Parts: sequence; C-alpha cells; structure tokens
Amino acid sequence: MGWVEARRHIPNALTILRFAAIPVFVWLFLAAGDGPAWSAGLFFAAAALTDQIDGYLARRWHVESAFGKIADPLADRLMIVVAVILLWVEGRLPLAGMLVVLVRDLALVLGYKLIVPRGYEFEVSFLGKCATWALYGSLGFVIVTAKGTDWPLVLFWIGVALAVVAAGEYVLRARRTLAESP
Repeated sequence: MGWVEARRHIPNALTILRFAAIPVFVWLFLAAGDGPAWSAGLFFAAAALTDQIDGYLARRWHVESAFGKIADPLADRLMIVVAVILLWVEGRLPLAGMLVVLVRDLALVLGYKLIVPRGYEFEVSFLGKCATWALYGSLGFVIVTAKGTDWPLVLFWIGVALAVVAAGEYVLRARRTLAESP
C-alpha cells in the first residue's frame, strides 16, 4: 500500500484511537485521586486535539468517509460524556450541567438514528464545533484545577449553552430538510 492509499486511513485511525483513549482517560483520572488530575487533563487535551487533526486531514486530503462522519462526532460525545460523569461523581460539576450534557448528547444520537434513514445528511455545524471545543476546553480546565475553582465552571456553562443552541440548530435544520423531502 502506497502513501496515497495509506493516508486515507489516518483520519479514521485517529478517531478509533479517540475511542480507545476513553478507558485510559478514566484510569488516569481515577488514579489522580481528589486533586487536580494533570495526567488525565493532558491526555484529555491530546484526545481533543486528535479531533481537530483527523477532521483537518480528512478535508485536506479529500478522504472524508461515511464512517468518519458518524464515528468522529460519536467519539467526541463519548469522551465528553465520560468526563462529565466522572467530574460530577467527584463533585466537581453540578448535577444540572451533567444532565444537560447527557440529555443533549443522547437526544442527538437517538435523533441521528431516526432521521438519517429518512434521507437527512448530518453535517456538524460551526456552532456545533465551537460547542465541542468549549466543552473540551472547559472540562480540561476543570480536570486540572482544584475542586471549587469557579472560572472553569463558567467556561463549562458557556460550552453547555453553545451545545444546547447547536442542538436546536440541528433540530431545526433536520425538520426543514425532512419537511421539504417528498
């Protein structure tokens, strides 16, 4: 297999690595104990960075795939949901924030399963990307700061607000598209 053929698999390989990174992140987070979890935070940041890299490479090399369009956002959702749950269990995120993220992501995944078979082509919006990055960033800061530090929570709530607005945008776009289709 030559370089041209091999590179078409790199973006999806990075996405698969992000799935595989989830249990490693959990282990690093739990091993850190009650204080700031720097190793988990840096690992979380590296996983977030692969999200940017795999999308950039897929677009640059024109190797977007059906697998990547589904797996990439799913890997992000799972990594973020796992972080939110762990931080809530440790008392570092409020229950309301954890529930909003869980419900929003569950609704997106279930909605995706319902509308894509009806002909809707899901594309991540700019606002959706901003929301994901705000959540990745804010959660990374919550992970590496002391419990009770307020400023990462402010960033988290901004990310949650962006995520909710992006979800609304997806719902409206899907409704319009499906209403227009025969």
